[in-house]
Amino acid sequence: MPHPFKAVSLSYKKAPLAIRELIALDEAACRRFLHTLHHDLALSDLLVLSTCNRTEVYYAADRDQSPAIIAALCELKGLPDSTTHYDYFDILASYDEAVQHLFEVAMGLDAQVVGDLQISNQVKTAYQWSADQDAAGPFLHRLLHSIFFTNKRVQQETNFRDGAASTSYATLELVEELTADLDNPRVLVVGLGEIGADVCRHFSTSKGFSSVKLSNRTRAKAELLAEECGLPLLDFENLVEGMKEADVIISSIARDTPFFTREMLAHLDILSYKFFIDLSVPRSIEAEAETVPGVLVYNIDTIQSKASAALERRLASVPQVRAIIAESIAGLNDWTKEMLVSPTIQKLKNALEQIRQEEINRFQKKMSPEEAQRVEEITRSLVQKLLKQPVLQLKAACKRGEADQLIDVLTDLFDLENQPATA
Repeated sequence: MPHPFKAVSLSYKKAPLAIRELIALDEAACRRFLHTLHHDLALSDLLVLSTCNRTEVYYAADRDQSPAIIAALCELKGLPDSTTHYDYFDILASYDEAVQHLFEVAMGLDAQVVGDLQISNQVKTAYQWSADQDAAGPFLHRLLHSIFFTNKRVQQETNFRDGAASTSYATLELVEELTADLDNPRVLVVGLGEIGADVCRHFSTSKGFSSVKLSNRTRAKAELLAEECGLPLLDFENLVEGMKEADVIISSIARDTPFFTREMLAHLDILSYKFFIDLSVPRSIEAEAETVPGVLVYNIDTIQSKASAALERRLASVPQVRAIIAESIAGLNDWTKEMLVSPTIQKLKNALEQIRQEEINRFQKKMSPEEAQRVEEITRSLVQKLLKQPVLQLKAACKRGEADQLIDVLTDLFDLENQPATA
């Protein structure tokens, strides 16, 4: 039987932004949720991934645990009735589905903007949280290292990583489109998390924008990024003045409730139009803000991939990326199958070693130290040779998916039921 790896996924494909922001988890919540799943639900090989476009749980269990996982997630988020949210989730209840999905997510094939580079770093971070809590077993370690190796191959062997078709780059393209009629559009970026920082980097290298300011509640972080990008810094205390001057305000502020309210924007005295782009999940710009005359709001779901040359090259590379993924999964499957027979191999080694030790003990008193040493070497070598063929046959049977029958035969022949599975 394959490894009992499964997944529960809520993503932009089935869940609108309003639902995704209800479910989204920050780092502290992810760590708490990992602890709950590991200790209260006794799940292993755990990975909790939460981004602006998805919240997913990968886990190992003999039975589908998705109802319990969704209930625990809703409880964590203070949502009273988890059953009302079931339809937004995809249940990947088989090893093949869950593994394929995680590979495609980590490579950026399943991203809202195809090839989004940020997701691979987010997967690495989620894996680190699992490792920190000892919630990652041998299988998850092997799976994630296979994914990282695949990501490196995709980077080196294809054009899928060319250009910058990420969410942050799509934001730059949207701003270019919105401000096409303005001579020198003034842009203000507020909130400098991962996406906000990437947006600043794209603007700093763009020739079309010479008036871009950045602002952040934590000044030290803002100063570092301002220096890196060569962009002027606006004190957070002066944010309202900066908003009055700007044509475009891009927000990636991370907080549970909207920062930009209708009341705040109503005091800006907007004479023509101001474009607000909300990259936060949960949203940082109140939905009612768009009722203010002159305010136009674009949220994360509006950031569509643009028909850039970079994106076209990425799309053309998708078949090549899928082929690399297929090779990686085939290698992982071989390892997984071998891992499932490794207890039998260890039991067989233990059974033969027990016979060897018993026979040596019978004759040891009659042997000189030199003879005992020679017999030790000969019998060890003999056991190794006796083991070689059954081990090779077991591994070959694994690849054919026929190991169960051979395991049963070896178990009966050598009475392996009574042998420990450890050395």
